[in-house]
Amino acid sequence: MSRGTKAIVRLSALAHNLERIHQLAPKANVWAVVKANAYGHGAVAVANYLQDRVSGFAVATLDEALELRESGIQQRILLLEGVTSEGQSLLAAEMGFDLVVHQQQQLAWLERLHITGLQLWLKLDTGMHRLGLPLDGIEATIARLRAHPAGFQLGLMSHFASADEPDSPWLAQQRQRLAGIQQQFPDLPCSFANSAAVVGMPDTHADWIRPGIMLYGASPFAERQAQQLGLRPVMSLVAPVIALRQVPKGDAVGYGASWVAERDSQIATLAVGYADGYPRSVQAGTPVAINGQLAPLVGRVSMDLITIDVTGLSVAVGDLAELWGEQVSVDQVAAAAGTLGYELLTRRSLRVPLAYTLV
Repeated sequence: MSRGTKAIVRLSALAHNLERIHQLAPKANVWAVVKANAYGHGAVAVANYLQDRVSGFAVATLDEALELRESGIQQRILLLEGVTSEGQSLLAAEMGFDLVVHQQQQLAWLERLHITGLQLWLKLDTGMHRLGLPLDGIEATIARLRAHPAGFQLGLMSHFASADEPDSPWLAQQRQRLAGIQQQFPDLPCSFANSAAVVGMPDTHADWIRPGIMLYGASPFAERQAQQLGLRPVMSLVAPVIALRQVPKGDAVGYGASWVAERDSQIATLAVGYADGYPRSVQAGTPVAINGQLAPLVGRVSMDLITIDVTGLSVAVGDLAELWGEQVSVDQVAAAAGTLGYELLTRRSLRVPLAYTLV
């Protein structure tokens, strides 16, 4: 039985963010990125809600794609990492998935299978040097695939290493290379833009965009909050107060006695910790919302519990506190932990159930 800690997923906020994406890129088809269990929001539920609103879904792995298809999702599904064996190639082809190809070995598997009509997205290494086919020789690769009797459908894809840094010389170099590729192959559909590029680089929207983190109401930029981008948080992580106690001035709270009360204080203990996905690295003073008010974290985050200073606030055992969501942004908590909102959303623990609401 749940102790009351849960992640509330507001589907209305998901719809709002998708509408904002359509406003920013009105001419582009949308791959809604639902990899990593829809960034912790539940891939099947998110895809079912969005399936009539987007052109397709993007996932990282074959297992993620199969989960969607087996749940009844009929839209196109894109495998961002492609496949890792010839057997996977056959299964992915039989399921009709769009496949990203980032190395010649993947092409060799697909060419041997002689399965007709496959949609292949040739991922180009334009400077990130993580995955991708080198630009040198791409003309010969495309010519070979066009001549293959399987009749492959081809598209071009790449990924920006620093789309969140508009003044980066590396970004300028990537954009220049992509512009050249588009001019060289004007007949091939292209997909380049992630969330940051959807917001900040409309010239890269091309035919298909791949919004991920912005779909869930968090910012792809370190210096810009999601609210500034017109986005609404989809997930609220909440936990109940399970204890209240008075701590005299001079007494310490939590492991290592790292926080000492500077006054007589009322301390609330919440049923959430790093085993639930609330980061241990969050520093004292990070705000937690409770009953429409903000209370600072005190002491260290432990595996199952945290403590907050609610001195002077109206709080009772059983009240729900919001760790991140509508009142405290996940980006704010991530910054306090020295990380990104991406990480906090995707590492929600399985013991924290998802609760969906249309409101």
